[in-house]
Amino acid sequence: MRNLAVCILAAGKGKRMGNPDLAKVLTPLAGRPLLGYVLETAAKLDPSTTVVIAGHQREAVSSYTLSQAPSTLIAIQDQQLGTGHAVMQTRSMLADSDSDVIILSGDVPLLRSTTLQHVVHEHQRSGAALTVLTTRVADPTGYGRIVRNADASLAEIVEHKDATPEQLAITEINSGIYVVHSAVLFSALDQLKNNNAQGEYYLTDIVGILLSEGHRVEAVITPDSTEVHGINNPTDLERAAAILEERVSV
Repeated sequence: MRNLAVCILAAGKGKRMGNPDLAKVLTPLAGRPLLGYVLETAAKLDPSTTVVIAGHQREAVSSYTLSQAPSTLIAIQDQQLGTGHAVMQTRSMLADSDSDVIILSGDVPLLRSTTLQHVVHEHQRSGAALTVLTTRVADPTGYGRIVRNADASLAEIVEHKDATPEQLAITEINSGIYVVHSAVLFSALDQLKNNNAQGEYYLTDIVGILLSEGHRVEAVITPDSTEVHGINNPTDLERAAAILEERVSV
C-alpha cells in the first residue's frame, strides 16, 4: 500500500469575500478559519506528508497552518497562475515520494474524513492513476460536468462554458478533489497549457491528459453534495454555516 500525502490549495486571494486584508482560507466559519477544518480533516487520514500551498498573505497562512499542524510542509506559489501551477510548487516535496496524493481545497471546509477515506480506498482498490470525487446537484450551473462512457467509466470532465446542451443537462459535477499517484501527477502537470481566457494552468486538465495517455481514471460519487460546498463569496459562507448547524442538530 502506497503512502498517502495530502496537498491543500490555500494560495488564493478570495476577492469576492469582501475582505482584501484577509486571506480567503483564513475567513472564519463559526469562529474558526476555513483552513482549520481542512487541516483537521486531513490529519484524520493519517498522511505521511501534508503540504499547504500558500500564496496570498503567505506569512499569515503559514503561521496559522503551523500553529495547528506543526509538521506540515509549506510550499509557496509566488504568482497565482491557477490550481495546476499551485500543485507544481510541491514538486520537491512530493514528486519522488511514490505516494498517492490527495488534493484538497482550503476553501472547501465541510468534507468528512470518512468520505475522503472512501475515495482513497476506491482509488487504491481500482489501481487507478487518478480518482476524482464527484457529486450530484440540483443546479450544476458553473461546475465542470462528469461525462461517463456507456460502461459508466469516466470519459471526460467538461467545463460549463465548453459544454454542449446535452452535457449541460448532466447533474454530476467535479468537486475539485483528486487522489493521484505522485509519479503521474507531475508528468501530467508538466504538460499543462495556459491557453485560456485567464492565462492559468488548471489542475482539472490533468484528468484529460491522463485519460489520453491511457491511464485508468475513476470517479467516485459522494451522495451528500453539501460536503463539497466551496466558499467563494459571503453567501457561500452563510450557507456553510447553516450546513454546520444542521449537522450539529441531527
